[in-house]
Amino acid sequence: MAKNKTNKIEKKPIKITETILRDAHQSLIATRMTTEQMLPIVEKMDKVGYHSVECWGGATFDASLRFLKEDPWERLRKFRDGFKNTKLQMLFRGQNILGYRPYADDVVEYFVQKSVANGIDIIRIFDCLNDLRNLQTAVTAAVKEKADAQVALSYTLGDAYTMDYWMDIAKRIEDMGATSICIKDMAGLLVPYKATELVENMKAATKLPIQLHTHYTSGVASMTYLKAVEAGVDVIDTAMSPFALGTSQPATEVMVETFKGTPYDTGFDQNLLAEIADYFRPIRDEALESGLLNPKNLGVNIKTLLYQVPGGMLSNLTSQLKEQGAEDKYYDVLEEVPKVRKDLGEPPLVTPSSQIVGTQAVFNVLMGERYKMATKETKDVLRGKYGATVKPFNPEVVKKCIGDEKQITCRPADLLDAELDTLRGEMAQWSQQEEDVLSYALFPQVATEFFKYREAQQTGVDQAIADTENGSYPV
Repeated sequence: MAKNKTNKIEKKPIKITETILRDAHQSLIATRMTTEQMLPIVEKMDKVGYHSVECWGGATFDASLRFLKEDPWERLRKFRDGFKNTKLQMLFRGQNILGYRPYADDVVEYFVQKSVANGIDIIRIFDCLNDLRNLQTAVTAAVKEKADAQVALSYTLGDAYTMDYWMDIAKRIEDMGATSICIKDMAGLLVPYKATELVENMKAATKLPIQLHTHYTSGVASMTYLKAVEAGVDVIDTAMSPFALGTSQPATEVMVETFKGTPYDTGFDQNLLAEIADYFRPIRDEALESGLLNPKNLGVNIKTLLYQVPGGMLSNLTSQLKEQGAEDKYYDVLEEVPKVRKDLGEPPLVTPSSQIVGTQAVFNVLMGERYKMATKETKDVLRGKYGATVKPFNPEVVKKCIGDEKQITCRPADLLDAELDTLRGEMAQWSQQEEDVLSYALFPQVATEFFKYREAQQTGVDQAIADTENGSYPV
């Protein structure tokens, strides 16, 4: 922090992005907070003075259609109407948009265009491999629409992820036209003094503003924020206390109080924050009572640091083993995860790479022979369908899983033909707004079920409503 002539530290209030309307409830209650639950508090949240409110993207799109029977576009428009003074932010999975496969450039560009048109100001764009080629189309589209194109680097540990790596990639992000950078620590792996070093070095490498996003899973997040702010980070992500801590973010009110009376003072009104917290507390209590909020997700899981596995991935591994009646293999699988990760080029563990690595580790342990059965997704990683990894694949694993198949070395989306016109033709009968084709593009089956439900609601046909209640699918 620079000093002026009187040797006082210059004021640099820390900016805050509030996550309670997206990542906080995604992390703690499987993204089940409804629009109806959120809207009454928007007016008060708008008065806080947040840098931005993260309220869309990530799993909110899928969960809205699949479980809540809500139109995610309508949710965004209602947020835009309510937040008169606050920037709205979303999370965007690069070429995968909000889905789980790469989409053609025309779909990516149209999704960005419609997101901004419906109210988004800041698009946080990430790739599970940190392959910047998978981000360029979205970044260019966001800049064209005059939105803040923030590139999020999936933070991870490993031989390849040196300080030079982070500094070099920060420069490259600046060169590609992004307007800010986010260090996205999805597993809570960034410890306090490492945060000081990382922020200082990235600040030296780029002029772009730097934001830090972490999760409380390993118990160090608040301390990490303190050191990052002192090192010069520009923005931190926090969640209102009823949906903070555990697998979510540090609490907004706690971080505000921490910096009170310092050069980093936010100036936020704690009385206003208390009113907002009071609003969300009954929603949290209801989620605890119903079992939607599992108390286990609220504690500290130090295994995150020991095994470098995100909290959500740990719970997935547990449930997979339980289904197979093999819970006694838990630690064997945890030891297999880093080995699989190394075989697959040492990718960061974030959606969808975390699921791919975790599931393959389960198969390797249960089969008693490594890669005796390789999942389609593991093979696709090895084929290069997800992009370039920071380290080469294990050649023996490549040989065993895909033989002599030719691997993709170009940007995977370069091999995709334009899709929008085809998609429009497939779902024409359901289209009521231009955005519907994008809902269908991301989740064809789920969106079609939602369209049927919507039509039934509009026409009052009970039978059609019943038709939409056949089965449900996990996020």
